[in-house]
Amino acid sequence: MLSLTDMLQVVAQTFRDVLPIAAILIAFQVGVLRRQPANPKQILIGFAYVLVGLSLFLVGLEQAIFPLGKTMAAQLTAPSFLATGSDEVSAVAGSGAYVWLYAFSFAVGFSTTMAEPSLIAVALKARELTAGAIGDLGLRIAVALGVAIGITLGVYRIIAGIPLQYFILTGYVVVIVQTFFAPKQIVPLAYDSGGVTTSTITVPLVAGLGLGLAESIPDRNPLIDGFGLIAFASLFPMITVMGYAQASEWRAAHDRSNRSLETTDLASHQEDPP
Repeated sequence: MLSLTDMLQVVAQTFRDVLPIAAILIAFQVGVLRRQPANPKQILIGFAYVLVGLSLFLVGLEQAIFPLGKTMAAQLTAPSFLATGSDEVSAVAGSGAYVWLYAFSFAVGFSTTMAEPSLIAVALKARELTAGAIGDLGLRIAVALGVAIGITLGVYRIIAGIPLQYFILTGYVVVIVQTFFAPKQIVPLAYDSGGVTTSTITVPLVAGLGLGLAESIPDRNPLIDGFGLIAFASLFPMITVMGYAQASEWRAAHDRSNRSLETTDLASHQEDPP
């Protein structure tokens, strides 16, 4: 358990990290705008809440989220779990023995993204600005699927030992091509969707999973192979969101075409003599 001294140290470190932000805001408020804050007492109370919340969040990451990700990765790649009959995990790399690890990676990516507060906020704002044309639930599911696919592919990369740049370059080529064909109103939102996924819930667990996996598999360097899952989590939502918009546009055009054909057929039957 974390001692009171350790907790106070975390609070002090958080205060040092947040202080420059507060100093900049105060400097611009007083020095540039030359106006006193409207509710200084409320601001101080909010600042205290930020310090406490961030401190508890950092402690939670260190005590639970990072260890949980590493532990799950180690357990899912243990030879005893894989039933390889060998102490070498790499003996089954790329085989179906890792199916539960892939399933866990997909589930973690999807569930953590659906729970991301920043994604929920962006999805609600997108629905509001488009008068419901972009559904918040559909957008969240599209982003979550992108993260889930990206993390699963990133886990495969770590297991197979394939260099990161091959996946990232290929992914961005797909994004660039989609940008020319996707509906123009969805492109900026799709690009932003890649950023909101790398937030408070997704990053710690995914980073712990990648580091734990790189430490569990022989011949993998945690510094080189353990990092990079966040890049997958940022890239693939852009692909799935634009793909979702393209599919929706195609379905709407298909429905309009069918209605037009039905109207034409009805008109032609009405014009036929009895």
